[in-house]
Amino acid sequence: MNAPPITGARFIGQRMARKEDGRLLTGRGAFVDDVVLAGMLHVAFVRSTIARGRIKAIDVAQARAAPGVWAVYTAENLAPLNIEMISTHLVSPPPGTQIKPLAYERVAYVGDPIALVIAESRYLAEDAAGLVAVDYEAETPVVTLDDARAGDRVHPDVDSNVAAVREMPGDAEFERILASAPHVVTRTIKHQRISHSPMETRGVVVSKQGEGELTVYIGCQGPQVVARWLSMAFGLPQTNIRVISKDVGGSFGLKAQPWREEAAVIAAGLILGRPLKWIEDRIENLTSANQAREQDCVMRVAFDGDGRLLAAHADYAINNGAYPHYPDANAAAMMFLWAAYKLPRLAFRAQGYYSNTVGLAAYRGPWAMESLARETVLDIAARQMGIDAIELRRRNLVTAADQPYTTNIGLPLVDVTPAECLEALLKKVDVPAFRAEQAAARAEGRYLGLGIATYIEPTATSAFAPFATELAQVRIEPTGKVTAVLGTHSQGQGTQTTMAQVVADRLGVRFEDVSVFEDDSSRGGYGGGAGGSRQAVAGGGAAIKAAELLLDKVKHLAAHLLNANPDDVRIEAGMVHVAGVEEVTRSLREIAEVAYNTPGRLPPDMEPGLEAQFRYHPPMMTLSSAAHACIVEVDPETGLVKIRRWVCSEDCGVVINPAIVEGQIAGGLAQAIGGVLFEDMSYDDQGNPTAVTFKDYMLPTSADVPEIEYTHIVTPSQSVGGFRGVGEGGAIIGPPTLVNAIADALAPFGELPLELPLTPSKIMKLIEGGPGRTD
Repeated sequence: MNAPPITGARFIGQRMARKEDGRLLTGRGAFVDDVVLAGMLHVAFVRSTIARGRIKAIDVAQARAAPGVWAVYTAENLAPLNIEMISTHLVSPPPGTQIKPLAYERVAYVGDPIALVIAESRYLAEDAAGLVAVDYEAETPVVTLDDARAGDRVHPDVDSNVAAVREMPGDAEFERILASAPHVVTRTIKHQRISHSPMETRGVVVSKQGEGELTVYIGCQGPQVVARWLSMAFGLPQTNIRVISKDVGGSFGLKAQPWREEAAVIAAGLILGRPLKWIEDRIENLTSANQAREQDCVMRVAFDGDGRLLAAHADYAINNGAYPHYPDANAAAMMFLWAAYKLPRLAFRAQGYYSNTVGLAAYRGPWAMESLARETVLDIAARQMGIDAIELRRRNLVTAADQPYTTNIGLPLVDVTPAECLEALLKKVDVPAFRAEQAAARAEGRYLGLGIATYIEPTATSAFAPFATELAQVRIEPTGKVTAVLGTHSQGQGTQTTMAQVVADRLGVRFEDVSVFEDDSSRGGYGGGAGGSRQAVAGGGAAIKAAELLLDKVKHLAAHLLNANPDDVRIEAGMVHVAGVEEVTRSLREIAEVAYNTPGRLPPDMEPGLEAQFRYHPPMMTLSSAAHACIVEVDPETGLVKIRRWVCSEDCGVVINPAIVEGQIAGGLAQAIGGVLFEDMSYDDQGNPTAVTFKDYMLPTSADVPEIEYTHIVTPSQSVGGFRGVGEGGAIIGPPTLVNAIADALAPFGELPLELPLTPSKIMKLIEGGPGRTD
């Protein structure tokens, strides 16, 4: 099924302007809140004000009597629908604690939805929600990972607070190596909790169309996936569920599947039989939408006397909150902890814990802790051993000459390029010149730092649902224009542009003549949507194969009509040409008119129409590589960090559109900068969120994100088209690059604690207590 990479491309590799931008930049996008249906009512939620406890009573009488209120529903009202909150990967029944759309008998976090109010406007619904009285019997909450390890069970229906475990234990020989190695580095890395903070919050509109059809408008990562999820969760295989998801203002994993509030609104719509709308406000998004990244990792790494890796152990934990999308120990973080390095022996223990906080969801590069832990510890080890950090990486990275290579967990590497990315990076970053500048600056009381990190990233995995296959349907209309329907779905990735480039390139038509549709589950077949940096590989591969099938059909028909050999037929800019007879041409419109409207003129073996589809099963995993460098200046008087330069060297295979690739890298780096310096979804000891607006939950601004310098290495992958994923890379490699730069800048003051975020107060604590302070 694999094909060689496309050569002589006309549109692949070009910086084509995005098709989406015209409507988005002029306010003509169609988001969930833009949907207005006749007779539509509005929903507001009643949410728990405590993090843990028993619900003694719910009094909804006043709310039901309030002006404009149509209904107030609690868990008991939804119970007859028997909704099963299945997992991201469409696993039924889901592992772990039983999850219901609305809290039943107990609440498990502040913001836990207890009831929903349906009224003629959101304002009336909010007012009525304030009239619902809930009587609690409060209990001491389990908030932090330390609480979860030692505290009471969060959920009475499970045996412990351990939500998931993955382990690869070491043996006596492993421990002997760690005990006797010339150099051993042990460090703890702590990552704070992050809110996804999409520009568009969650939202859903549901409309029951008689007894046999349900239409759902929702911001999501794939309408076909949501339609399948709803069919399974609600047990409605006979119901025609149509999911429409037009423009989506960001997701980053949060909208990979519907969750409790969306399910509750859809359930209420089925019960009431009226169109309902719920749009999450920003406070709800920051306090009740699933979150991510609260984790810690204890690393033990052994080196020989020359700085070559001998063995490593990781003890990892991640906070799953009360109701995660899927109980997770983050096995992927352990799988890729040393994947780019020649580490002979690895052992780990990874655990996910329940707590009385908002549940876990995937967040751009969910396994990113592997790069943060590894790359920061490598810099610490380099300083400890007196080896340059770049040289330490050179001694241990897997190079092209080492491949094929099998990692310590059995992962085969055949075409990764982390070492080559590093060397390309160093051609743009003059490290000796920087060290001279750094020394001169320190003599003036200024503190500059250089951080470098390398990694490989799993993209487009096809090992499990819903990502195993992808579908593309390509059709030349009677007008000669091209319509492509795919299972991809954009939340800002620009797939309507990149997939149009792929189709136009393969068919030989104008880019402007290709329209891509991916927003309606009823329009195309089942596809996996966005997630895991898969769309270029899976969607692009499916689009290529479908376009090639269609191209063969066009050549066959054109050759028949023009009395030519199909091998002599080519299409350029939507015109059909015959080699050697250049004056003989036909437009695609003329060919299509015959295909659709005069079937008697078709070859005997050809069906009418010009359309083709292909369902593509990509390789199990397609790996991308990168190396990044960052230069910072830290103000010793304020602890503020200024990023002066950022350079990246990325290998995402054949590049469809360099501008979109660079936009994806930049977006991930903006989130990385936020995670290292600003963002912190914190809780007090009673489980109350303490950052409920953007005044307290600080995001990076345009002033915090530098201009990024890009270097593209092109190593075609084994997938059709030679593509590799790139959507999550910046968010993965960005944090260790920036942390290493800050640590390098502050080296005169001592070792930087690896506890994010690195706020000015933490940095000042190091500066004021370190040996480098001279005043």
